[in-house]
Amino acid sequence: MSLSDTRFILLTNWLSQYFKTEVSVELICGDASFRRYFRVQHLANSYIVSDSPIELVPILPFVQMANVYKKAGLIVPEIIAQDDKNGFVLQSDLGDKQLINQLNEQTVTRLYQNALALLPQVASVTETESGPLPTYDKVFVERELDIFVEWLLIKHLGLVLSEQDKSIIENAFSELTLSALEQPKVGMHRDFHSRNILVVDNTLALIDFQDAVIGPVTYDAVSLLRDCYIKWPVEIIDKLKLEHFSLCQNKKLISESVTFEQYQTWFDLMGLQRHVKAAGIFARLNHRDGKSGYLKDIPLTLSYIVEIAALYPKLAPFSQWVEQHVLTRISDKG
Repeated sequence: MSLSDTRFILLTNWLSQYFKTEVSVELICGDASFRRYFRVQHLANSYIVSDSPIELVPILPFVQMANVYKKAGLIVPEIIAQDDKNGFVLQSDLGDKQLINQLNEQTVTRLYQNALALLPQVASVTETESGPLPTYDKVFVERELDIFVEWLLIKHLGLVLSEQDKSIIENAFSELTLSALEQPKVGMHRDFHSRNILVVDNTLALIDFQDAVIGPVTYDAVSLLRDCYIKWPVEIIDKLKLEHFSLCQNKKLISESVTFEQYQTWFDLMGLQRHVKAAGIFARLNHRDGKSGYLKDIPLTLSYIVEIAALYPKLAPFSQWVEQHVLTRISDKG
């Protein structure tokens, strides 16, 4: 790191004070926020430390969620020390074996089954010592959908939306919002996908859970099974989707009166909402935060929208509109 990196200097000073000696600190990566991660070597031990500018990324939600997830029986980084003033959190090192890198057509079913099996524990966590988790309500859902219009359509593609365009988008967003709000509510990781699940000694651990909320029962499952970063054959996903439905009913997360057809509609429309939001966020990461690497993930995300929305008559116009006015322009941008 540059010697002019003020936060890095603060971080290394804090670590040296904590360990009472100098330590080796190596940048691992940043994530989709303003947070950075470093691997710390001290004697024969390895740690992870996160650097979160406190005015931009509060550390309290992460620390509190780590504590309650651990109590729920989930494997998460152990919080060892924290600097509340500067936003540093020293954690145990769970390694860097992301689930995404362990997946292939021979392993995906087993590994996704193992990941889905964690969701009842995730669902059980609805509060921390600060009180109930935020609710994924109408305002929350609509705010996320608006990112698509503001950052992908207008900022990234420079589209000027006609009244007809706006009507198609608003009608689709209304359907997605209604579907999200009518689902049973559970504790929700909110970023449950193959880059945020680590393989540790043949078990699965969770990271990046600081944005947890109380929300729709299908959200985390669709985040995993219709991952923005990797896509699997329909027959594999259909089998896993049915298994999650059965799991939810067995664990009383979904009423026995709910049919699989109803669950599938919730699942599909929840996936659409998430992919609409994600496409907007990928564009925002480029234009606002200078992180252009996420642009390559937009075409897959849009292809989900076109494919799934076409299955529902009320959303078919949105599918056609995205395919004609958005996906083609993204493809042309290379």
